[in-house]
Amino acid sequence: MICDSDLSREFVQQGRGANCPVIDVHVHLGPVYTGWMPKWSIDGLIDTMDQAGVQVSVLCPHSALFSPDIGNEETLAAARRHPGRIRGYIGVNPTHPRNIEKDLANFDRNRDLLSGLKMLASYHRVLMDDDAYRPAWEYADAHRLAVLCHTWGGDGSEQSMRNIAARHPNARIIMAHALHGQWEDAIDIAKQYDNVYLDLCAVLDDRGPVERFVEAGLVKKLLFGTDNPWFHPHHGIGALLSADLSDEDRQDILHRNARRLFGVTIP
Repeated sequence: MICDSDLSREFVQQGRGANCPVIDVHVHLGPVYTGWMPKWSIDGLIDTMDQAGVQVSVLCPHSALFSPDIGNEETLAAARRHPGRIRGYIGVNPTHPRNIEKDLANFDRNRDLLSGLKMLASYHRVLMDDDAYRPAWEYADAHRLAVLCHTWGGDGSEQSMRNIAARHPNARIIMAHALHGQWEDAIDIAKQYDNVYLDLCAVLDDRGPVERFVEAGLVKKLLFGTDNPWFHPHHGIGALLSADLSDEDRQDILHRNARRLFGVTIP
């Protein structure tokens, strides 16, 4: 049931929050081999953002993660086409280590368009604390960059996250999906390490975890993410509006925390 609050009523009546912009920190782009998505293009993404009141999306296209011959060009093209509204992650593919040096040089050349790095370790079957990732982690640590790391319960990423957070304290580590299902471990890691944040992408398909995170004192470390175009932002926003949270908590999660982490300016 939608909670009765000013912010909830505003979203229900208008489909978006005039006084609560949304920053989506976990977005993709382009087709993918696993299924059909009607709005995978940049035009489709912008249309979805406008519909749901998402002001800024930080994205990494599927091509950057799975097509090393294309690399991060689609990321940069999208950010150039929609400056301010689209920011990018540079995808790091550990199965092509020779490309990583080029990818990091790409970051240096395009800092005005980019917000961090993206790692999809379990899909590439290389743990995030493996030596293959070392150049990227050293770069992120040296430049205090955000790194969005795919994590999921049972995929081995829990210990990798602990190792990396301790080894690279200046890197700003975002645990995508918050170790989905291993909620207490996610809480423990985020409380133990100042440089670890939790992305709520796919977390909001379960009742209860977000309230547990807030009760654990982590509201300032929670980031709104959707996996758009896999999921529509209205689903995630609606789940937050239904959760047992205050509107101040929702404002933190939907945009304030991302602004602080990324230095994002709302257009």
